[in-house]
Amino acid sequence: MIIRKEFEFENAHIVRFCSSKRCKSSIHGHSYKVEILLESKYLDNAGMVYDFGLLKQEVKQIIDSFDHAITLFKDDDQEYLEQMKKFSSRWIILPLNVSAENFCRIFFVLIDTLLKQTKMINGEQGVYLKSIIVHETKTGYAQGFKEDAYSEFLPPIKLEDIEFSKAIQEEWKDKDFYEKLKNSYTFVNPKEV
Repeated sequence: MIIRKEFEFENAHIVRFCSSKRCKSSIHGHSYKVEILLESKYLDNAGMVYDFGLLKQEVKQIIDSFDHAITLFKDDDQEYLEQMKKFSSRWIILPLNVSAENFCRIFFVLIDTLLKQTKMINGEQGVYLKSIIVHETKTGYAQGFKEDAYSEFLPPIKLEDIEFSKAIQEEWKDKDFYEKLKNSYTFVNPKEV
């Protein structure tokens, strides 16, 4: 069985090297919608694959980190990167060009890592991330799966290569959240949300 939870965030970027002149040469923003699809053959003690309320914890925090932020490609012009970081308190540096497809891969790796490091305490079994869908516009979206996130044909994504600004980190309920995620910390689902 598959469940789906949708999140929204506002974000600005430039997509370097793309065919669209406006997208590759001008900062612009989107009202993104992100769909998280989880799958399991089992149901928990409440008859659910995974309680939607649990997704409003760390998963929502990951998505919300990108809200009202500018997302930057680490290999972009260094002067541009420094200026963006200087004039925006909320920024994220990614190891990949900032496209909807790469957002799928980034979100997949972040959320997949979180789920693998989460101790589930309400009878959840075999829950895994099936897919991520990132809607960039009303008419266009990208969908990514595990084989895309960890593809041998695409540049690898390492958590240590993703950088969140101090302003973003200060809004996390646990300021050490990302360090814990990168260092295989075991997150424990709350009994109630």
